[in-house]
Amino acid sequence: MKKGIFTARNATTAAIAALLCIANAHAADPDAFHIGGVVSLSGTYGMFGDDMRKGVEIAVEQRGGKVLGKPIKVSWEDDETKPQPAVQKTTRLIADGAQMIFGAVSSSSTLAIMNIAKQRKIPHLVTISADDKITVPGGSRYTFRTSNTLGMEQRMALNYTKDQKLKRVYGVIADYQATRDSWEWYRKEAEKAGIQIAGADFPPLGNRDFSTIVDKVAKSDADSVVLFLTGSDAVTLVKQAGQVNLAQTKKIFGPVIADETMAAAVGPASIGVNSGVRYHYTIDNPANKKFVEAYRKKYNEFPTMAAGEAYDGMAWWLDVVEKTGTWDKEKWVEAMANSVRDNSVEGRKEMRACDHQALQDGLWGEVVSGRDPNPALMMKIAKIYPPNQIFEPCQQK
Repeated sequence: MKKGIFTARNATTAAIAALLCIANAHAADPDAFHIGGVVSLSGTYGMFGDDMRKGVEIAVEQRGGKVLGKPIKVSWEDDETKPQPAVQKTTRLIADGAQMIFGAVSSSSTLAIMNIAKQRKIPHLVTISADDKITVPGGSRYTFRTSNTLGMEQRMALNYTKDQKLKRVYGVIADYQATRDSWEWYRKEAEKAGIQIAGADFPPLGNRDFSTIVDKVAKSDADSVVLFLTGSDAVTLVKQAGQVNLAQTKKIFGPVIADETMAAAVGPASIGVNSGVRYHYTIDNPANKKFVEAYRKKYNEFPTMAAGEAYDGMAWWLDVVEKTGTWDKEKWVEAMANSVRDNSVEGRKEMRACDHQALQDGLWGEVVSGRDPNPALMMKIAKIYPPNQIFEPCQQK
C-alpha cells in the first residue's frame, strides 16, 4: 500500500515537473512578442496618445513586424490621463502576457506604471513623460526613458529667458506635481539671475477658461509669460491669449508648450510662441528622413513630437532586444542600460546606466508660418543645446 502511494506521488510530481518544463519552454519561446501600450486617448493629454500609437506602428513595420523571429503584437489601452486606470490596465496587460509596457503620457500615470513594472519585473519604456523622478539614480531597474526630462526643458527655458534679456516673468503652471516642481526650480534660478517674478497662477489640469488669468497677465507689468502647461491646457490658454492680442505686449514661451499639433489647434495666435521641442520632423539625418517618409506615406501628414519620440524609443528598444538573441527579460534590461543609439532620429543618444535616462541634444523652437509642403504653422528650430549644457552629472544615491 505504501509503495503504491509513493509511486502515485512520484508520478504526480513528475507530471507537475513536466508541465512546468512545458510552461518554461513556452515562456522561453513564445508565439509573439507582446507589447502592452498604455497611453492617453482621452482626457487632458488625449491629443498625444494616437500619435504615439502611430509612431510605434512605424517602428514595428520597419523591422518587418518581427523581433527574435516572432511577430510583434501590440495591445493598446486608454488610461484617460489618470493614474488609477493606468495601473488597472497595465496590470491587465501583464496578466494577458505582455512582455513589456510602453507608456504613459502623463508623468503621474507613468510613475504609477513604474511601480507595477518593477514589482512584476517587466521592462517599461517611456517616450514622453518628463517628470525628473522617473529617472533618478538608484530608481527602477526596469524603466527606461528615451525622451526629454523636465530638468533639461526648464534649463532651456531659463536660457531663453536670459538670452532674450527678459526682466519680469509671469508664470502659469498646471496644478500638477511635476509642473509645480519644474516651476519651483525655474523660479529660484530666474531670481538668482536677477529676473523678477511678476506673479504666478496654478490652474487645474483640464481647465477650460483662462480668461481671468490672461487678464491678470495682460494688466501686469511682466514683459513675458512662461507656461508650464501642455496638451489641451496649452492650446486653450494660447488661444484665449490670442483673443486679447497678448503676444503683442508679452513674449509667450514655455518648456514644452508648442508643436505643430498645438499650433494647428490655436491658429495664427500661436505665431511667435517659443518652446522646447522634444522631436521635429525637419531634423536633418538619414534615420529621420527615412522615418518621416514612411510616416507621411502611411498617414499623409508629418509626424508630431509624440509620434517621433514614440517611434525613436520603440525602434531603439526593439533593436536592443534583437541583439540580445534571447527571450530573457533580464538580459534585455541589462543591454538597454548600456546601449548607445547613433542612428536616432534626433541624433546620437546614450542611455545612462546610472538612472536609465537617455543623454541627448535639446531642441528649442518658435512657431512660424510654414510653406508647402510644411503645415501652415510649424516649429522652426532656433537653437540646439548639447547634452553637457542641459543635463547634470549623474550622482548615485
